[in-house]
Amino acid sequence: MYNFAGQNINRYKVDYLKNYAIPFIGLPLGKHHFDLEFNNKFFEALGYSEITNGEGSIQVDLERQERMLVYDIMVEGWVGAICDRCLEPLQQDVYAEERLFVKFGEAFEEESEDVIIIPEGSHEFGLAHYIYEMINLSLPLKIVHPDDEEGNSLCDPEIIKRLEELKPIKPIDPRWDSLRGLTENSDQN
Repeated sequence: MYNFAGQNINRYKVDYLKNYAIPFIGLPLGKHHFDLEFNNKFFEALGYSEITNGEGSIQVDLERQERMLVYDIMVEGWVGAICDRCLEPLQQDVYAEERLFVKFGEAFEEESEDVIIIPEGSHEFGLAHYIYEMINLSLPLKIVHPDDEEGNSLCDPEIIKRLEELKPIKPIDPRWDSLRGLTENSDQN
């Protein structure tokens, strides 16, 4: 994609994501450690991220073997999210650990979620996409503000009040009374 001056505006994104490509050519066989970070620029450079802000650390332990690379990746930090209950922004903690096996072959192929084949002659392997997936998969299905020490929600109190007002009232159908008694009797036995 080009801007009006003819300059490639995606170059910044590609250049920034190079920070997450670990060169393995020239590394001796054995274990190697890398410390990386993620921040708002990381999510911006991806271009397809629903997450727009956050920060944290990434620790990568790479074991270079003769015909395979083994990456142990640990991500820890926070991302900005929207509360599913009150729709206000919040910081959601993220933590994930994954092991990724990278083998050498004829062409790039995802053999499984944790086994990747890259072409012979490759000199580095980009982890940005996998780090992004780890962050996303570490998010809970339902993101809500936590409760305080007394068990009260930290959501916007006006929204909580309005939700309580709109809560449907379930009418009790008398036809179910006799069945309700059966479950109460079985709990006592």
